[in-house]
Amino acid sequence: MKQLVALLNHIGARWNGTDAQVLEITTDSRKAGPGVLFVAICGTQIDAHQFIPQVLETGAWVLAQEGKTEPRDGIAFVPYPQQILGELASAFFDFPSKHLHMVGVTGTNGKTTVASVLFQACTAMGYPCGLISTVENRIGNQVIPSTHTTPDPISLQALLAKMRDAGISHVFMEVSSHAIHQNRIGGISFEVALFTNLTHDHLDYHGTFAHYRDAKKLWFDGLPKSATAIVNKDDKNGMVMVQNTKAKIQSYSLHGMADYKGRLKSIGLEGMELEINGISAFFRLTGAFNAANLLAIYGAGMVLGFDAEEWIQTLSATPAARGRMETYVSTNDKVIGIVDYAHTPDALKNVLETIQQMRHPNQKIHCLVGCGGNRDAEKRPIMGAIAAELSDRVILTSDNPRFEDPQSILDQMWAGIGLHLQSKVLRLADRKEAIRLAVSTAAAGDIILIAGKGHETYQDIQGVKHDFDDVSQLQHSFQEMNR
Repeated sequence: MKQLVALLNHIGARWNGTDAQVLEITTDSRKAGPGVLFVAICGTQIDAHQFIPQVLETGAWVLAQEGKTEPRDGIAFVPYPQQILGELASAFFDFPSKHLHMVGVTGTNGKTTVASVLFQACTAMGYPCGLISTVENRIGNQVIPSTHTTPDPISLQALLAKMRDAGISHVFMEVSSHAIHQNRIGGISFEVALFTNLTHDHLDYHGTFAHYRDAKKLWFDGLPKSATAIVNKDDKNGMVMVQNTKAKIQSYSLHGMADYKGRLKSIGLEGMELEINGISAFFRLTGAFNAANLLAIYGAGMVLGFDAEEWIQTLSATPAARGRMETYVSTNDKVIGIVDYAHTPDALKNVLETIQQMRHPNQKIHCLVGCGGNRDAEKRPIMGAIAAELSDRVILTSDNPRFEDPQSILDQMWAGIGLHLQSKVLRLADRKEAIRLAVSTAAAGDIILIAGKGHETYQDIQGVKHDFDDVSQLQHSFQEMNR
């Protein structure tokens, strides 16, 4: 609970009413009532200012945008409520992030791997840790289902408060471009900010690649001097991210000089040997893209004050996140199935190139891939082309079609495939049947990549989430075919 005047003073709101205790903050008019502060948000679909008269009748107070509604008793005003909601929620929950070592990670690919490995490794070193990720949120051993990569500001601050109250010391969280643009991370005091890479994604939301890049950069622009920004120097946008930051700047690289320098020495399905700042170890993660992720993870550990050799030893025993290069082998003829979240052109390219490096000359690569509906359509022909160019056989199938026609999505993916490659590409919208087909037609020892959904355990079709797990479907097909 907080005093209303103290909360409103914290965000610079104009308030002429009496002081009182605030029991809850909400953006949902249905939760309004005595002791509740309702924040009116102008959303993309609904402008909540229209509900203010009904909200006031419940006895709630209102925080509204200047000029959006007439001044009345019970209403305070700020220029843009959405921009200060995180600060407001942070103050309401007594600034939880100030009591936590907060590490955030942003980038097109690698966020989940970096955050999850940091959580697992830091936990293994004996620290009580929290995780906020696409896959799941965790308070130590307690698992909380995740609905968004980055929760809304009120839910996020409430979660951080629970972590603080539970004795958590370190929190590792994914920071999406949507969350930065919508200021969902307002009010969080980050100690470390990591940047992995920037490639084609989310243009359905941001409109252009430049806007997408600038949304990521906005986070680094707002970091204080007390924070440390660690960026991928091998990505052309790495140093762009920190052009205007006040934070201390560090970098990592596999190809040039950097604070955290890596050298990939060997690679295989079981893992890779990687040298980091002169210390070599075998890691259970694999692929050049994961080598880069490990450098970011190593750098975060150094900023947090961990011992270098102990940190590398701990990281070497840490598995990848669920649905990231998750590998299974059939019992009889050793067909290799790999489930990976790769749902962007760059991620798909990275995974397939890694498999190319690891396979034997007689092993063929079967790639099963789709693209999500009602999302960035520009990447669909690009992903179709990448799959065809880097695989021996391709099955185009559904991902989460949502409200789009699956065949229309496949048409767009097919359009990117050159005539000389189309003979090795099949189209089968039913993802379950596509997985069965891939398994049944693979020869002994072949590699099947099932890309796009990774950790997800559902398929979104016409607004309904149907139970669907790529790993379960792969294992069932192995058993069904006695492989």
